[in-house]
Amino acid sequence: MATLNITIPVYNEEMELGRSINKLHTFLTEKMLDYDWQIIIADNASTDKTLEICRQLTREFKRVNYIHLSIKGRGRAVKKAWIESNADICSYMDVDLSTDLNHFRSLINSLSDGYDMAIGSRLTKGAHVQGRTLKREITSRCYNLLIKLLFWTKFSDAQCGFKAVNKQVVKNLIPLIQDNEWFFDSELLIVGEKLKYKIFEVPVTWVDDLGTTVKIMKTAGGDLQGLFRLFITRPWLQK
Repeated sequence: MATLNITIPVYNEEMELGRSINKLHTFLTEKMLDYDWQIIIADNASTDKTLEICRQLTREFKRVNYIHLSIKGRGRAVKKAWIESNADICSYMDVDLSTDLNHFRSLINSLSDGYDMAIGSRLTKGAHVQGRTLKREITSRCYNLLIKLLFWTKFSDAQCGFKAVNKQVVKNLIPLIQDNEWFFDSELLIVGEKLKYKIFEVPVTWVDDLGTTVKIMKTAGGDLQGLFRLFITRPWLQK
Protein backbone atom coordinates (compact mmCIF):
# COMPACT_ATOMS: atom_id res chain seq x y z
CA MET A 1 0.00 0.00 0.00
CA ALA A 2 1.44 3.38 -1.03
CA THR A 3 2.07 5.92 1.71
CA LEU A 4 0.64 9.41 1.35
CA ASN A 5 1.49 12.68 3.09
CA ILE A 6 -1.13 15.46 3.05
CA THR A 7 0.45 18.68 4.30
CA ILE A 8 -1.70 21.62 5.42
CA PRO A 9 0.41 24.80 5.81
CA VAL A 10 -1.17 27.21 8.30
CA TYR A 11 -0.55 30.63 9.78
CA ASN A 12 -2.98 32.02 12.37
CA GLU A 13 -5.83 29.73 11.37
CA GLU A 14 -7.48 29.17 14.77
CA MET A 15 -10.93 29.83 13.31
CA GLU A 16 -10.60 27.50 10.31
CA LEU A 17 -8.24 24.72 11.31
CA GLY A 18 -10.43 22.41 13.40
CA ARG A 19 -13.34 22.39 10.97
CA SER A 20 -11.08 21.82 7.96
CA ILE A 21 -9.09 18.96 9.49
CA ASN A 22 -12.28 17.23 10.59
CA LYS A 23 -13.69 17.51 7.06
CA LEU A 24 -10.45 16.33 5.45
CA HIS A 25 -10.02 13.44 7.89
CA THR A 26 -13.56 12.23 7.17
CA PHE A 27 -12.99 12.42 3.43
CA LEU A 28 -9.69 10.50 3.55
CA THR A 29 -11.16 7.85 5.85
CA GLU A 30 -14.07 7.23 3.47
CA LYS A 31 -12.48 7.78 0.05
CA MET A 32 -8.76 6.94 0.29
CA LEU A 33 -8.88 3.46 1.82
CA ASP A 34 -6.21 2.11 -0.53
CA TYR A 35 -3.55 4.56 0.70
CA ASP A 36 -1.70 4.67 4.01
CA TRP A 37 -2.22 8.37 4.57
CA GLN A 38 -1.25 10.90 7.22
CA ILE A 39 -2.20 14.56 7.61
CA ILE A 40 0.64 16.88 8.62
CA ILE A 41 -0.32 20.37 9.80
CA ALA A 42 2.65 22.66 9.12
CA ASP A 43 2.31 25.62 11.47
CA ASN A 44 4.63 28.39 10.38
CA ALA A 45 5.08 30.80 13.28
CA SER A 46 1.41 31.33 14.19
CA THR A 47 0.82 33.84 16.97
CA ASP A 48 -2.78 32.90 17.81
CA LYS A 49 -4.11 29.58 19.16
CA THR A 50 -3.28 27.60 16.02
CA LEU A 51 -0.46 25.60 17.65
CA GLU A 52 -2.69 24.72 20.60
CA ILE A 53 -5.36 23.46 18.20
CA CYS A 54 -2.70 21.42 16.34
CA ARG A 55 -1.84 19.61 19.56
CA GLN A 56 -5.50 19.00 20.31
CA LEU A 57 -6.11 17.54 16.83
CA THR A 58 -3.15 15.15 17.11
CA ARG A 59 -4.61 13.84 20.35
CA GLU A 60 -8.01 13.40 18.73
CA PHE A 61 -6.84 11.73 15.50
CA LYS A 62 -4.09 9.10 15.26
CA ARG A 63 -3.39 9.94 11.62
CA VAL A 64 -2.93 13.66 12.20
CA ASN A 65 0.40 15.13 13.24
CA TYR A 66 1.97 18.57 13.16
CA ILE A 67 5.27 20.38 12.82
CA HIS A 68 5.97 23.87 14.10
CA LEU A 69 8.31 26.39 12.48
CA SER A 70 9.50 29.49 14.29
CA ILE A 71 9.86 31.42 11.02
CA LYS A 72 6.90 32.34 8.81
CA GLY A 73 6.68 31.15 5.20
CA ARG A 74 4.22 28.89 3.40
CA GLY A 75 6.83 27.49 1.04
CA ARG A 76 9.19 26.90 3.96
CA ALA A 77 6.48 24.97 5.82
CA VAL A 78 5.61 22.74 2.85
CA LYS A 79 9.25 22.02 2.06
CA LYS A 80 10.04 21.03 5.64
CA ALA A 81 7.01 18.74 5.89
CA TRP A 82 7.84 17.05 2.60
CA ILE A 83 11.57 16.66 3.17
CA GLU A 84 11.01 15.13 6.60
CA SER A 85 8.45 12.68 5.20
CA ASN A 86 9.20 9.15 4.02
CA ALA A 87 5.94 8.93 2.07
CA ASP A 88 5.75 7.64 -1.49
CA ILE A 89 3.60 10.65 -2.38
CA CYS A 90 3.63 14.09 -0.79
CA SER A 91 0.79 16.53 -1.33
CA TYR A 92 -0.48 19.77 0.09
CA MET A 93 -3.69 21.77 0.05
CA ASP A 94 -4.82 25.08 1.50
CA VAL A 95 -6.45 24.97 4.90
CA ASP A 96 -9.64 26.60 3.62
CA LEU A 97 -10.22 23.56 1.36
CA SER A 98 -11.27 25.88 -1.46
CA THR A 99 -10.60 23.07 -3.95
CA ASP A 100 -13.30 20.37 -3.98
CA LEU A 101 -11.84 17.32 -2.24
CA ASN A 102 -13.47 15.03 -4.79
CA HIS A 103 -10.62 15.93 -7.16
CA PHE A 104 -8.00 14.59 -4.75
CA ARG A 105 -8.09 10.99 -5.95
CA SER A 106 -7.44 12.04 -9.56
CA LEU A 107 -4.54 14.15 -8.35
CA ILE A 108 -2.96 11.28 -6.42
CA ASN A 109 -3.73 8.47 -8.85
CA SER A 110 -1.97 10.32 -11.67
CA LEU A 111 1.34 9.83 -9.86
CA SER A 112 0.77 6.08 -9.86
CA ASP A 113 0.17 6.36 -13.62
CA GLY A 114 3.67 7.67 -14.33
CA TYR A 115 3.46 11.41 -13.67
CA ASP A 116 5.97 13.08 -11.35
CA MET A 117 3.87 16.05 -10.27
CA ALA A 118 0.13 16.73 -10.22
CA ILE A 119 -1.59 20.09 -9.83
CA GLY A 120 -5.11 21.39 -9.55
CA SER A 121 -5.97 23.99 -12.16
CA ARG A 122 -8.65 26.67 -12.12
CA LEU A 123 -7.68 27.91 -15.58
CA THR A 124 -7.91 24.83 -17.77
CA LYS A 125 -10.89 23.42 -19.63
CA GLY A 126 -13.41 21.78 -17.31
CA ALA A 127 -12.55 23.86 -14.24
CA HIS A 128 -15.26 25.71 -12.30
CA VAL A 129 -14.49 28.77 -10.19
CA GLN A 130 -17.07 30.28 -7.83
CA GLY A 131 -17.06 33.56 -5.93
CA ARG A 132 -13.78 34.91 -7.23
CA THR A 133 -13.52 38.68 -7.58
CA LEU A 134 -12.73 40.19 -10.96
CA LYS A 135 -9.53 41.66 -9.55
CA ARG A 136 -8.24 38.25 -8.45
CA GLU A 137 -9.29 36.59 -11.71
CA ILE A 138 -7.50 39.15 -13.87
CA THR A 139 -4.41 39.11 -11.65
CA SER A 140 -4.21 35.31 -11.79
CA ARG A 141 -4.65 35.08 -15.55
CA CYS A 142 -2.11 37.82 -16.25
CA TYR A 143 0.43 36.22 -13.92
CA ASN A 144 0.10 32.77 -15.49
CA LEU A 145 0.30 34.30 -18.98
CA LEU A 146 3.52 36.06 -17.95
CA ILE A 147 4.99 32.72 -16.86
CA LYS A 148 4.21 31.24 -20.28
CA LEU A 149 5.73 34.22 -22.10
CA LEU A 150 8.93 34.16 -20.03
CA PHE A 151 9.51 30.42 -19.77
CA TRP A 152 7.37 28.76 -22.49
CA THR A 153 5.83 26.40 -19.97
CA LYS A 154 2.76 24.25 -20.60
CA PHE A 155 0.99 24.14 -17.22
CA SER A 156 -1.92 26.56 -16.82
CA ASP A 157 -2.23 27.42 -13.12
CA ALA A 158 0.86 27.87 -10.97
CA GLN A 159 -0.88 29.12 -7.85
CA CYS A 160 -3.69 26.69 -7.03
CA GLY A 161 -3.08 25.32 -3.52
CA PHE A 162 -3.69 21.71 -4.49
CA LYS A 163 -0.56 19.81 -5.52
CA ALA A 164 1.16 16.44 -5.20
CA VAL A 165 4.59 15.06 -6.08
CA ASN A 166 6.32 11.71 -5.95
CA LYS A 167 9.24 10.71 -3.75
CA GLN A 168 11.86 11.45 -6.42
CA VAL A 169 10.63 15.03 -6.78
CA VAL A 170 10.96 15.54 -3.03
CA LYS A 171 14.46 14.08 -3.06
CA ASN A 172 15.85 15.71 -6.21
CA LEU A 173 13.81 18.82 -6.97
CA ILE A 174 12.73 20.32 -3.65
CA PRO A 175 16.35 21.08 -2.58
CA LEU A 176 16.66 23.28 -5.69
CA ILE A 177 13.65 25.45 -4.83
CA GLN A 178 14.85 28.63 -3.15
CA ASP A 179 11.63 30.49 -2.39
CA ASN A 180 10.09 30.02 1.06
CA GLU A 181 6.98 32.13 0.55
CA TRP A 182 4.12 32.15 -1.99
CA PHE A 183 6.37 31.90 -5.07
CA PHE A 184 7.29 28.37 -3.97
CA ASP A 185 4.49 26.91 -6.13
CA SER A 186 5.54 28.71 -9.28
CA GLU A 187 9.22 27.95 -8.84
CA LEU A 188 8.47 24.27 -8.22
CA LEU A 189 6.52 23.98 -11.48
CA ILE A 190 8.78 26.11 -13.67
CA VAL A 191 11.99 24.39 -12.61
CA GLY A 192 10.26 21.00 -12.59
CA GLU A 193 8.98 21.33 -16.15
CA LYS A 194 12.33 22.60 -17.39
CA LEU A 195 13.98 19.54 -15.86
CA LYS A 196 11.52 17.32 -17.76
CA TYR A 197 9.38 16.20 -14.83
CA LYS A 198 5.97 15.11 -16.11
CA ILE A 199 3.14 17.31 -14.80
CA PHE A 200 -0.52 16.25 -14.70
CA GLU A 201 -3.25 18.90 -14.47
CA VAL A 202 -6.62 18.26 -12.85
CA PRO A 203 -9.38 20.77 -13.70
CA VAL A 204 -10.95 21.57 -10.35
CA THR A 205 -14.03 23.10 -8.81
CA TRP A 206 -12.81 25.93 -6.62
CA VAL A 207 -14.73 28.23 -4.29
CA ASP A 208 -13.07 31.48 -3.27
CA ASP A 209 -12.50 32.00 0.45
CA LEU A 210 -13.95 35.45 1.11
CA GLY A 211 -12.14 35.56 4.45
CA THR A 212 -8.66 35.02 3.03
CA THR A 213 -5.87 37.08 4.58
CA VAL A 214 -3.56 36.83 1.57
CA LYS A 215 -2.38 40.29 0.49
CA ILE A 216 -2.63 40.37 -3.30
CA MET A 217 -0.18 43.19 -4.00
CA LYS A 218 2.45 41.96 -1.52
CA THR A 219 2.20 38.44 -2.90
CA ALA A 220 2.32 39.70 -6.48
CA GLY A 221 5.47 41.66 -5.71
CA GLY A 222 7.19 38.57 -4.37
CA ASP A 223 6.04 36.53 -7.38
CA LEU A 224 7.45 39.08 -9.84
CA GLN A 225 10.77 39.13 -8.01
CA GLY A 226 10.85 35.35 -8.14
CA LEU A 227 10.12 35.27 -11.88
CA PHE A 228 12.91 37.78 -12.52
CA ARG A 229 15.34 35.68 -10.45
CA LEU A 230 14.51 32.50 -12.36
CA PHE A 231 14.68 34.29 -15.72
CA ILE A 232 18.18 35.52 -14.90
CA THR A 233 19.63 32.50 -13.10
CA ARG A 234 17.90 29.65 -15.05
CA PRO A 235 18.89 26.99 -12.48
CA TRP A 236 17.73 24.13 -14.72
CA LEU A 237 20.67 24.84 -17.04
CA GLN A 238 23.08 24.14 -14.20
CA LYS A 239 21.88 20.55 -13.72
